[in-house]
Amino acid sequence: MLGKIKVWGVSLGVTWILFVGIAFGHFNLNLDEHLLHFLKEFGLILFVYSIGLQVGPGFFSAFKKGGFTLNMLAALVVFLGVAITVILHFVTGTPITTMVGILSGAVTNTPGLGAAQQANSDLRGIDAPEIAMGYAVSYPLGVVGIILSLIFLKYILRINTTREEEEAQKGLGHLQELTVRPTSIEVRNEAIDGLIIKELGPLVNRKFVISRIRHREGGVTELVNSETVLNVGDIILVIANPIDMEAITIFFGKETQMEWNDLNKELISRRILITKPELNGKTLSQLRIRNNFGANITRINRSGVDLVASPNLHLQMGDRVTVVGTELSVSHAEKVLGNSLKRLNHPNLIPIFIGIALGCILGSIPFAFPGIPQPVKLGLAGGPLIVSILISCFGPKLKLITYTTMSANLMLREIGIALFLACVGLGAGEGFIDTVIYGGGYIWVGYGVIITVLPLLIVGMIGRWYCKLNYFTLMGVIAGSTTDPPALAYSNDQTSCDAPAVGYATVYPLTMFLRVLTAQLLILALG
Repeated sequence: MLGKIKVWGVSLGVTWILFVGIAFGHFNLNLDEHLLHFLKEFGLILFVYSIGLQVGPGFFSAFKKGGFTLNMLAALVVFLGVAITVILHFVTGTPITTMVGILSGAVTNTPGLGAAQQANSDLRGIDAPEIAMGYAVSYPLGVVGIILSLIFLKYILRINTTREEEEAQKGLGHLQELTVRPTSIEVRNEAIDGLIIKELGPLVNRKFVISRIRHREGGVTELVNSETVLNVGDIILVIANPIDMEAITIFFGKETQMEWNDLNKELISRRILITKPELNGKTLSQLRIRNNFGANITRINRSGVDLVASPNLHLQMGDRVTVVGTELSVSHAEKVLGNSLKRLNHPNLIPIFIGIALGCILGSIPFAFPGIPQPVKLGLAGGPLIVSILISCFGPKLKLITYTTMSANLMLREIGIALFLACVGLGAGEGFIDTVIYGGGYIWVGYGVIITVLPLLIVGMIGRWYCKLNYFTLMGVIAGSTTDPPALAYSNDQTSCDAPAVGYATVYPLTMFLRVLTAQLLILALG
């Protein structure tokens, strides 16, 4: 209930559970120590595993092309925050356990808090309530500080939001490689006059889909297939990444304007969900939708990112494909692809529990690193996270159904984080007030603000001035590098384009992994 309270449109959300737990703990309303420990570990496993299932499908693809630059900027935010944390630890003498808690709260990253708690428990055999105290003190201003950093950057970089939005709509500013855009092109290249569609791919050497064609002779508009003949004067609708579109346009002829929906009202476009298990891991070319039904799959949306519908792209359950064709052909394609929400709502429990078991096993394996006296374990935060990322990413290629509905994923995540934060709050509540008021805890707020704001301003200026990022893409990257949904919501409210969401989705998987890893390493190396 408290999580729904908003101040200036910003809410602390599920973190209220931590504060309520601290309040209960302060008044000695506690549980059995062993039960508390079990519920905390169980909640942490559910939480991080559900996060891995969500980010896994796009984890490795996020490093391709423009995603590499965005991920390096996000990684720089993470490592600058870690560096500032280490410097403050040595300069002020604040225990590293407290500083890691402040770091996790300052960047609003709860899995990092869980990883630090787990690493400290493995290292010392006891819980460290000061980790949760640092997190609780720095979290509120962490949420606000991230949004304020976005506002500061707007004025520091002298952003013209109207121009930025126009460029984002065109796919400029590192969105060129992360989105797909339709473009109408008039064929002028006489060298390809008379060639059929399937002969063009090797010549262009770019990923693209030709969805429709308007023939010069007769003015007939139709869908294309592999045997469609292309002639000079024809107008085609090409769908590709904006970064490839210039080369594709030059190859075919010149860009033109065409209202395709007015030319042939029999053709419709529909988004269809992949829900049939037997399609999991199959390539688009194996479906033969175009040859069998006369419909075209023009793009695929996966984890919030649009992909070019190239023939060798492997499908996953839960993918949302855009199909173009007549009403009849699209209906036939729909039957093949599934589009059954009821089927998607059926939970695939076996892969989930197998993954959790494998994650716990991986998390218990010790790894020796030079300079660290204690062997490092991924723990119950890192192990399940890595396994869930790998299973959700590569499972479809092994015909393993790993899809869970967003509602089921959110339910697992919310149950897990609620159990974890409640137990952490109960454990930290006993000395929280004394620590904050009499133990210098108010100074931790200042440390948190530094850790929040400084890396974001530095990386924001680098991203804009050196990497030439679109401002709205940069907003998404900053929100993703702090895994902060309120910052993403604020960014989306500033524009009608999808640039913030694309930037956020691109860097979120790597950021989440690095936040969990660095929190553990700080405890193990300096604890």
